[in-house]
This record gives sequence, structure tokens and C-alpha cells, in this order.
Amino acid sequence: MKNFNMKKLLKSEHIGRIIIFIASFLLIYMIISVYFVNHYFFNTVINGVDVSLKAHDDVNNIIRSYIKDYELQLIERNGEKEEIIGQDIEMLYNEKNNISKINKMQNSYKWISSLLKEQDYYVDELFLYNEDNLENKINELSCLNKNIIEPKNVSFRHSNGSYEVVKEVYGNKIYTDKLKDAIKISILQGKTKLDLDESLCYENPKYTLTSDKSMKTKELLNKYVGAKINYIFGNENEILDENIINEWLSVDDKLDVVLNEKAVSEYVKNLSKKYDTVGIAREIKASTNKIVEVKGGFYGWKINWDAETKALLENIKLGELLQKEPIYTQKALSRDEDDIGNTYVEINITRQHLWFYKDGKLITQGDVVTGDPNKGNSTNLGVYMLNYKEEGSILNGPNYESKVTYWMPFNGNIGIHDASWRYSFGGDIYKRNGTHGCVNAPLYLAKTIFDNIEDGTPIICYEE
Repeated sequence: MKNFNMKKLLKSEHIGRIIIFIASFLLIYMIISVYFVNHYFFNTVINGVDVSLKAHDDVNNIIRSYIKDYELQLIERNGEKEEIIGQDIEMLYNEKNNISKINKMQNSYKWISSLLKEQDYYVDELFLYNEDNLENKINELSCLNKNIIEPKNVSFRHSNGSYEVVKEVYGNKIYTDKLKDAIKISILQGKTKLDLDESLCYENPKYTLTSDKSMKTKELLNKYVGAKINYIFGNENEILDENIINEWLSVDDKLDVVLNEKAVSEYVKNLSKKYDTVGIAREIKASTNKIVEVKGGFYGWKINWDAETKALLENIKLGELLQKEPIYTQKALSRDEDDIGNTYVEINITRQHLWFYKDGKLITQGDVVTGDPNKGNSTNLGVYMLNYKEEGSILNGPNYESKVTYWMPFNGNIGIHDASWRYSFGGDIYKRNGTHGCVNAPLYLAKTIFDNIEDGTPIICYEE
């Protein structure tokens, strides 16, 4: 029974201590709460002025003192600093704008929350300043009156067969309107420091070394210059590689790779100028053992500019390594010096004679009648090619219709054909009774040519 009473006593004492602790805590809490009826909470800041634990009646003087010594420090790039001094802009405390409403917002019984949370308040128009003075001070700032270094995105430099990324330039160009707004807001909020970088007052490059787009652009540039095209022109070739391709590449302000299509087209056109042979002057050893120069005509190699330009652009974009011929609109039979080869028809206008060689062997020859020069119908000089051959044709023209057995056009409606209405060929017949431009041949000669010639065979028309 005695032990039971002891336990009960101890328990009563323990409960008593708890009650005393709680009562003491509540008493202290209430005393502090009473204190905060006329004082600001811990961590209380009004428009940048720290009024923590200050009596309400003392705050006006505290703010006046703050304004008297106010300076806004501008933290600029490269560690440079400038100040805007409150007195220079006639900065004042607007006492008509009563801050007592903040007192009411701070319920004294909730003071404990201020130990853990900042009590940051902003009151509109608490501070006044001379706008003209501020405008003048801003315009006088060194950061707005120095040589402007424009911001630049990362760039790319070609060296030793590949591209490397060149670091961006941040420069010192300021958004003037953003700076003015940031300064005004800082002053009204009573802030003493303004970091121009953090406030985004500088115009910055859009793409930097760490941008994902920078690495993708570099990879694409290297893919393009990795292309190598070996153009084959008979025994000659032209190699297109990174030494030329890199000159066609650029990067725009969005970091997109631009392949200069005009430059690619010019490259193809230069290939065409160098290797096309249509209409060029050719020195040909005639069957009379004379060297004659033949110009004009449609025969020869001709690159298709548009198609080859499109193909080359695609080759570069795919970074291809290949050997190829360009795309041609027309091909000759050979890439020898005169590109005619050893199968051709030779027509000597002066001698009114024709020779037909196949694989270097004379197949047939004979006199012919060509276009009448006195009627403006001379057979055009130059190197042409057989368009096609047709057996049994009717040729129509102004005031004539002729039936021929072997028709072999090589220049539009001009061609070689038999002429059953003629009884003689050669000599000067063409000067008084020539053709409308065609080459009339005896039946045997036309037939032998027809039986042995193929489409595309060169046909050479020349005068001595």
C-alpha cells in the first residue's frame, strides 16, 4: 500500500512539472506577443529597409535615415561598378504613404513564424525621386557610354580538315530600356545592389559552347566537309574535297548550316566550261590528209547543270565518298582529244564528198550534193550526231514533197538521204541545183551508211 502511494506521488509531481513548463512557455509567448504589438517581427524588411524588432514609432526615422544615405550600386561585367546616389536624384521618403497597414498585417500572436520565414514587404510609392535627375544620371553611366562590343554566338573555324568551335563573345551591349526599368524598380524597392547580368540587362549571345545546337552544328559541318567526290572525265579527273567544300559553308544566326547552292552551281558550271565539248573548235585530220578546224554543231559532251547541282548538293549533305561521272544531258562517243572517236561520217562541203568510217575502217565513200548556198540553204558546218534512222520516209517542205528510202537526220530536219531524182552527184551541182540543206547521196551510198550507222554517230560537216 505504501509503494502504491509513492508511485502516485511521483506521477503527480511529473504532471505538475509539465503544467508548470507549459504555463511558463505560454506566459513567455504572451509577453513576447505583447512586445510585438508595437514592434515589427523578426526578419522584417520594408522596401529594402530592415526594421526587424523596431518599434513602430521609430520606423519613420529609420527610413528617413536610410534614404539620406541611399546608394544603388550597379554591378557590371568585368567587375566594374557604378553608383546612383539617392541625394543626386532627390530621393525622398513619402510619409503620406502610411506603413501602418503592415503593422496590422503582422498579428502579434503569430510572431514565431518570423523566426523561420522572411517578412519582406513592398509598399507602392513609399519612395519618391526626381525623374529627370534619374534619367540624366542613367544616361551618364559609363556602361552606356563606352565602345560597344556586340555579343556574338559561337562560331566555327575550319582547320586541318575539320571544324572547331570558337567561343562565344558576350560583349557589353546593354538593353537601355531594361536597364532603366531595373534601376527604377530597384530604387522603389530600396535595393542597394543591382547585378546587370542577373537582371538580364545585357544583350547576350543566343548560342554558347554549352548549347546543344552548337555541337549539332559542328557535327553537321564536319559531315559536309567529310564528303569527297572524284569526278571522272575519261583519263582526267577533278577532286572535290574539304578544301573547296568548306568555302561553301556558313552558319546563320540560328546556328543552321548553310550550303551555298549558288557556289555549288558555279562549280558545276565551271566543270561544264572545262569539259563540255558541244560546239567547240576541233582540229580534225580530214580524209584528204589536211588538218581542218571544225566549229559549231550539237555533237559532244554536255553536263546537265541543274541535275548535277542537285545531285552534288545531296552528295555533300550525306558526306559521301564516291567516284562518279557528272549527269549529262548529252554524251559523246569518246573522251579522246576531239571526242569523235574512230566511227563517224565526214562530209567535205568544198569537195562535195562523203566518207563513212566505222571502228577506224572506211566503210564507204562517194560524191554527194549539199545545200544550195545561192538560195540561202547551205548545209550548216559543225559536228552533229545521227538522231535516228528511218527506212521509207516522205520529206515535206515549202513547195516540195520527196519520197526517200533511207532517211538519216542529224540536225533537226537536215539529214543524209538517197535522192532517186538525181542522176549525178558531186562537183558544183550544189551551187546551182543544191538541196534545202540535206545531204543527197546515191542510193548505194545511202544504203551502206544506213545499214552500218547507229544513233549518236558523229557527222562532221566542214569546208576546206
